[in-house]
Amino acid sequence: MPCAMNLVQSITDPCWRRALNALRTYLKLEKQLSDNSIEAYLRDVSHLALFAAERGKGPEQIGLDDLRQLVAQMNDLGIALATQSRIVSGLRTFYRMMVVEDAVAENPATLLEMPRTARHLPDVLTNDEVDAIIATFDLSLPDQARNRVIVEVLYGCGLRVSELVNLHLSNIYPDDECLLVTGKGDKQRWVPINHTALHLTMQYIATIRSHQRLRPGEEKYVFINRLGTHLSRNYVFMFLKEAVKKAGINKKISPHSLRHSFATELVTNGADLRAVQEMLGHEKINTTEIYTHLSHQYLRETISTYHPHYRRD
Repeated sequence: MPCAMNLVQSITDPCWRRALNALRTYLKLEKQLSDNSIEAYLRDVSHLALFAAERGKGPEQIGLDDLRQLVAQMNDLGIALATQSRIVSGLRTFYRMMVVEDAVAENPATLLEMPRTARHLPDVLTNDEVDAIIATFDLSLPDQARNRVIVEVLYGCGLRVSELVNLHLSNIYPDDECLLVTGKGDKQRWVPINHTALHLTMQYIATIRSHQRLRPGEEKYVFINRLGTHLSRNYVFMFLKEAVKKAGINKKISPHSLRHSFATELVTNGADLRAVQEMLGHEKINTTEIYTHLSHQYLRETISTYHPHYRRD
């Protein structure tokens, strides 16, 4: 994860840059926090700065609804609840500072609820629905051809979106049909990649990525945008949301939904739970066991649909 200073420097909106620098001064002089704590606050508030800048809003234009949308997006992106709660706490501190500095009249984060502890899984996609999403991409356009590859890899490998956007060229092992993925806590794991997803990835690298001018330091990343830098998680979220809408799928879908669909397909079809745990990079088996509940639900729905005694109830 990049340090807070790099995140601040990546924000071009002058209003947000001034606000974040004011927060740094406030935390250092008024709160007398350590440098590490200050960096953590700046990193967390930078999530809001990036979110708001994409919508053309400055710090003083943010309301409670905007903050709730940010939390909802973090949930859709699969960001851990503990991380979401920490970010919400940082936003409250940020706007308390803004009130003290007379930059805003009221703190919009005062009524912002902490993320719920109950975890709700995103809707699961069927194979046909994934195919329908892929069919929306115009493969004659480089960006959309790349996005098709991204969907294939997310669904075929069960990666977190953060793992995908940070995937390096050196992490692809074509001969072994495997990816070396860096997950949470910088833990690495081997993930098989199916022939179709691997072929499309290598084709994208050879025919699209190889013709792009890359910014210094971006040469190692697999998936690159037209500016020559690696993709953000938010970008993947936004293009997938648009593709789902075009495909006419009436489900709340995020990149994390493709990961859940990957796992659900494996468990439903009898895959060993320990193997699924390894491929997903779950530290504890009980995190993976939730897919057995999804599998049981799927079986119940199947029986209730096709068994005559269920249908007559």
